[in-house]
Amino acid sequence: MRVLFATRIEELKIGSAALREGLERCAWLLEEEDAAGNAWCEAEGYDGYTSYASLDDLPERFPEFAELKKHLDKAAAKFARDHSWDMDGLSLTLDAIWVNILGEGGHHSGHIHPGSVISGTYYVAVPEGAGRIKYEDPRLAMMMAAPQLREDAPEEARRFVYVQPREGHCLLWESWLRHEVMPSRTDEARISVSFNYGLKRRG
Repeated sequence: MRVLFATRIEELKIGSAALREGLERCAWLLEEEDAAGNAWCEAEGYDGYTSYASLDDLPERFPEFAELKKHLDKAAAKFARDHSWDMDGLSLTLDAIWVNILGEGGHHSGHIHPGSVISGTYYVAVPEGAGRIKYEDPRLAMMMAAPQLREDAPEEARRFVYVQPREGHCLLWESWLRHEVMPSRTDEARISVSFNYGLKRRG
């Protein structure tokens, strides 16, 4: 048997407990002081706080994010190697990095990340009951009359896969993969740092 056209999702532990604690302090500081971000969240009905639409220079603002970027750069480079990408004349660049704080019921609806090649999330705080991340089979729209799967279908055969995030761990995937964050069932904050990498031509 051959398994073709696999979709890879990488999970790795990043940094130390001290880095995670520092990022959590930064996240709460941003939530308190980022007036533009809070205004955007209120206008868009975002159930929590995100710096997505307000701040694009977190590694320059905070040494904790600069340290996280170093780890993410290495992880992204390994991701490209593991996918056998021809990077001759190309380099990966961190296009965006932002904080998410979600409380009870907080979620992100299904989406992709156009214009990027690698997307991912580093998990700072994941209380019990926090929302899982749901990945969707990219072939779903082409399955037409395919029958439903058995309840005991293995993970690699499922149409949707739910992954429980872990504190101090990072998930990476190709940016075209549709995903969403399921609603949290706890009033404790789920804190994460999401990011996108794009391609830049060298020279």
